[in-house]
Amino acid sequence: MKASAGSRMRLCGMIRKESLQILRDPSSIAIAFVMPLVLLLLFGYGVSLDAKHIPLAIVVEQPDATSTSLTGAFRRSDYFTPRNFDSIQAAQQALDAHEVYGIVWLRSDFSRHLLARGDARIGVVLNGVDANQARITAGYIQGVWQAWLLGYAQTQGVEFRVPVRLEPRIWFNAAVRSRDFLVPGLIAVIMTLIGAMLTSMVVAREWERGTMEALMVTPIRIGEILVGKLVPYFVLGMGGMLQSVGMALWLFDVPLRGSFWALSAASALFMMVALGMGLLISTVARSQFVAGQISIVVTFLPAFILSGFIFQIGSMPEPIQLVTHLIPARYFVAISQTLFLAGNIWPIVLSNSAALLVMMLIFLGLARRNARKRLD
Repeated sequence: MKASAGSRMRLCGMIRKESLQILRDPSSIAIAFVMPLVLLLLFGYGVSLDAKHIPLAIVVEQPDATSTSLTGAFRRSDYFTPRNFDSIQAAQQALDAHEVYGIVWLRSDFSRHLLARGDARIGVVLNGVDANQARITAGYIQGVWQAWLLGYAQTQGVEFRVPVRLEPRIWFNAAVRSRDFLVPGLIAVIMTLIGAMLTSMVVAREWERGTMEALMVTPIRIGEILVGKLVPYFVLGMGGMLQSVGMALWLFDVPLRGSFWALSAASALFMMVALGMGLLISTVARSQFVAGQISIVVTFLPAFILSGFIFQIGSMPEPIQLVTHLIPARYFVAISQTLFLAGNIWPIVLSNSAALLVMMLIFLGLARRNARKRLD
């Protein structure tokens, strides 16, 4: 009984020590609350995968009512910012100078072929340096052309026959806003930073300052040291998560269609995984600089690149897709984006949570095994 009471006192003392250390260290507060704020504002407002107001060159060799109607359709579109050019050579110079991303070229015989034979052609030239932007621009041009052609046929009293009519239905993100996709995934990156980086560096700081040696000569056990360091940073990480979710809901208007409690439980599980990675790093690095570099390379960069946060995992080469199964953030990104945009899809939430649970046990187990109450 006395041993149990002594263990509780030592554990509470360790938690209190770490909590005071956090309050006295502005960098920990900055990483937990200021960095998420900066990242969310940066990705919420500064980073967008939506293509709108694309600079587009319009070349009309022989203006008339038909060509004016078509160019007007491009001007009314939210996706383009058209600019008129007198010749294709001038438009090509603007394309070479990156002043426009594409050219729509209506030759002098455009209206004559359209009215007489119905086989008028539109010349389209795109900047293919950014292949994704080129594909998006080509699709938008095709869409404007098809919509105008349908309206033109109706004004001419001609039936416009299309062999296949597409009726799209967009689920989960009907507004097709990249912000709704990016912000939930960014929470995984933020929690990785808070959990892994802070935990790895705080233990290394103990070694650098010589306070770890003082802990070693006390009756406290190594397990109590680890738990005492985990609890304050777990609370700090969950506070950063709540701040991120609040900004997502009330600042960026990202819908949370699933259960908040399911999101909180999954976040707590992922935070334990991140803390376990940080503790494991701390067992091999006794310098804050080394611990920070390892945590960036091993935790942050994989969470940013290989988690599906920005880049689709399905479009990666198969060997890289296999590697992503070793990245904990992959599973939490899937949970977060599902709960925010789709709702309580339990097969996805539970299967990914099970993977996080296994990883938590592995990382915490390895950290406990490698941690020794000795100075060597």
